[in-house]
Amino acid sequence: MQKRRWIAALALLASLSLVAVACGDDKEGDSGTGDETTTTAADSGGGEGGGTLSGMKGTAPLVDLGDEFKNRLKSIDSSLSDYTYAAESYDAAIVVSLAVAEAETDGIGYAEKINGITRGGEKCTDFKACSDLIADGKDVDYDGASGPLEFSGNGEPTKASYGIMQFGTSGCDKVTTKSGTALKECIDDDKTEFVTADAPKSADVPQVPVEGDRKGDGVLKMGTLLPKTGSLAFLGPPEFAGVQLAIKEINDAGGVLGKPVEYVEGDSGDTDNKVAPTTVATLLGQNVDVIIGAASSAVSLSVVDSIITAGVVMFSPANTSKKLSTYADKGLYFRNAPSDILQGQVLADQIIADGNSNVYILAMNDDYGTGLAEDLKAGLDGGGATVLGTKVYDPKAADYSAEVQAAKDADPDAIALIGFDESSKILAKAAEQGLDLSIFYGVDGNMGNALAENFETGK
Repeated sequence: MQKRRWIAALALLASLSLVAVACGDDKEGDSGTGDETTTTAADSGGGEGGGTLSGMKGTAPLVDLGDEFKNRLKSIDSSLSDYTYAAESYDAAIVVSLAVAEAETDGIGYAEKINGITRGGEKCTDFKACSDLIADGKDVDYDGASGPLEFSGNGEPTKASYGIMQFGTSGCDKVTTKSGTALKECIDDDKTEFVTADAPKSADVPQVPVEGDRKGDGVLKMGTLLPKTGSLAFLGPPEFAGVQLAIKEINDAGGVLGKPVEYVEGDSGDTDNKVAPTTVATLLGQNVDVIIGAASSAVSLSVVDSIITAGVVMFSPANTSKKLSTYADKGLYFRNAPSDILQGQVLADQIIADGNSNVYILAMNDDYGTGLAEDLKAGLDGGGATVLGTKVYDPKAADYSAEVQAAKDADPDAIALIGFDESSKILAKAAEQGLDLSIFYGVDGNMGNALAENFETGK
């Protein structure tokens, strides 16, 4: 999602309604989530533009990064204040490098080693220690900055850490600022709790065979497909910093295959500006061996075929869409952000733990929104709660009065809102209609900036 106090604050705020990592679709991400972050206001007031944040709780894919790792990231980018998906991006580069070292090639064959790097061998937690073990002929189990990983055969984690966070009182009394900067101080770190979520046993599938015969040239070259522009551009700095830090530390330790790792930076944009296909073509033209990205699941789905057809590995630090779990990827797509399957269950558990038994779901109309709504409903049903109804809405609608009224008429204990930037409009409309914002829960840490900027006026 870590983390990541700054995005946590924004995402949580955003997730009033909300929010990995990435990133389900253009949310992501996260960690998501999808893509993702989920939150609820514990003491919200009515009235457009208002809403008390003190006591608000939220959940997000989250690992306690610690100051040491954050300081290393700041050595790459001293302006960082948000660490969302930095650890996942860092680990993506480390895992790929270790797989290349074990396979002794930067050609397509190293993809067969990626899942095994994360499980079943001798534990190690940094590139040098792991690469030394590989040089000694030993199998390694890399546990990274983003958590235990433990990849399934389809190249995604079966374990993930989530943080249960709470807003304090300082600077968080009202959502009345158009700048989210002050909100980063609102999270009471002393009250943050971390839990580990496990994917269902059925998610731990056999190894997906690698198809293709692309040869390597003996030099590992990494490309990035991460957001510099578009709705997720605020996620770019920590993700780029994570990859660059990993490459620096790998090269300081002697590189891979006896040579320094090379790096080519690229912009993913989002599904609106559609820069990803051009970036992918440029990266493939420069003979990269892996493309780290995208942050958005929707962006990844728009270019994954081009990448895997070229025999190149795609490794996302933020995608959370379930569609990617079973995608026909020739064994070349990987991600270390948790699937929405885990996020739906964590959100359901939190809603039920807070004493809610009747829940209404508002979900944006795309693969991410409807898919996560299904997982959330399954978790709520399994936990004994009743889903009073699910309203799927157009994320580009001009007005959400009808959607908010439908949720209000259902008279729920809690409203789960699964959306992106438009969630700010929905929250503003909810406050206008007199709904207590404390009953909202959400997912998507990627709408934090938009909510901080737009909630006051409901733009």
